[in-house]
Amino acid sequence: MVLPPQVIHPKGEEKLPVKTALFESVEVDTYAGKVHVEWDQDAAVTPIGQLPFFIQFLKLGGRFDPWIKECPLHYQSNNAPKKVDVLGSLFLSILSGHKRYAHITNLMSDRVNSELLGMSKVVSDDSARRGLKKIPETSGIKWLQNHLQSSYEPLLELPWILDADITVKPLYGHQEGAKLGYNPQKPGRPSHTYHTYMIANLRLVLEVEVQAGNKAHSNHSLPGLMALLNRLPANCKPEFVRGDIGYGTDKMMKELEAISQHYLFKLKRSKYVQELIHKHHCLGEWTVVRKDWEAKESSIKLMGWEKERRVVIVRRRLPQESMTAVEYNVAGQQEMSFVDDPEDIKLYEYSVLVTDLEDDLVSVFYHYRDRADCENNFDEMKNQWGWGGYATQDIKSCQFMSRMIALIYNWWNLFTRLAIPDKHHEAITSRPLLLSSIGRLTKTNRQRKMMITSTHGDTKKLQSIYKRLVQFFNNLKAIAPQLTLYECWCHILAKAMEKFKDTARKTEPIKLPLPV
Repeated sequence: MVLPPQVIHPKGEEKLPVKTALFESVEVDTYAGKVHVEWDQDAAVTPIGQLPFFIQFLKLGGRFDPWIKECPLHYQSNNAPKKVDVLGSLFLSILSGHKRYAHITNLMSDRVNSELLGMSKVVSDDSARRGLKKIPETSGIKWLQNHLQSSYEPLLELPWILDADITVKPLYGHQEGAKLGYNPQKPGRPSHTYHTYMIANLRLVLEVEVQAGNKAHSNHSLPGLMALLNRLPANCKPEFVRGDIGYGTDKMMKELEAISQHYLFKLKRSKYVQELIHKHHCLGEWTVVRKDWEAKESSIKLMGWEKERRVVIVRRRLPQESMTAVEYNVAGQQEMSFVDDPEDIKLYEYSVLVTDLEDDLVSVFYHYRDRADCENNFDEMKNQWGWGGYATQDIKSCQFMSRMIALIYNWWNLFTRLAIPDKHHEAITSRPLLLSSIGRLTKTNRQRKMMITSTHGDTKKLQSIYKRLVQFFNNLKAIAPQLTLYECWCHILAKAMEKFKDTARKTEPIKLPLPV
């Protein structure tokens, strides 16, 4: 066989390179016809393309960097991950609405936001868990408590109310602290209890403490609540502490009275409380506080109490004779119970509030009525922010994650109020609008460019929001050299709460520090 002569290229002519496909391509047949699909292996793309705005918010307010630097996480090995990579990975996971550490894997291909946060990479879920375990418990809790407090501290100069409550987290393994206790969702299932304190109406978390499932009574909340109140400066104390029947105990009220802290709780319908209801039902002279609602003032000294206390009896006329009433059990959860009282009393649903406030009946009624919003807070934290997940064997890591979630929730909550100041928007609404989008990062001539493709239906509204935010950030950045980080944060919070302060019980403005 004679081979064909080899083609010799003329002098100076290079051989033509063999063409190779840049991207793997497949042909897909759709109802719109054939589509050529390619996978771009090199593109820096993220599904949360609007995160840079939130990053600017955190950078300008001095939130993220100090949080990383002050974390008591230290590695001995040179091959260990960086502290910013571990905490940054947890940050991105929590912000994305994840419930499990394993979900961090979904972020490992995101090379956009990790770079913008100053990270070298997103670590694995195992690295994230090991990092949490290496943080000392005492210094780690103090670190998170300090940053939680710094996120809301300037707002405490406005009149505010402290909401205290306990929620139950069912567990499905052999975690430390998984004990049998009151569990309305999964009776007989071991659980943890989340003892939580919030700024009412603002929906900001002050503090959260994870305890064993058999510690669902307010007596187990008392040390944490008193520690929180004692940490607050004198001019930043709450107007009053508010809670359900689990907090209406003599021990709780004595501790608060000792530090001159006002309170408003609901009393359990014990024998003596029912006798009080019967007595005043027959006496009449009720004050109408709202349509179908009436109130009456009295006092009571229950068995075991050292003194008599003011109570406000409120009642609502029931629409029918089925006569079911909403009651709260010892863990603060709502349950339905039949009213087994005389026939004339069955026409009403009664509640008895105990307080040391001197406010009138109408004000006390509305003070406690506004507590209903607290349940929405817990629903959002458990179902949209990960309090219902991130389970680990050791309770120490659960303590860290509960506070870390609360901190990032506070940051996002304030950012959302800055973007949409009219009212609170839960994560199920705010994430699709303000976070989710396709973002592609490119670099040319030492410039970074982010191309955003929004997946939200109202793109014009979105662009208007962020143009306004960037303008505010740029104006504040112009004067930032004259301010401390704390003063910058005060300016940001003042802007975020512009509309809220108009509806506050008192109209005192936020007292911003003067520029240096």
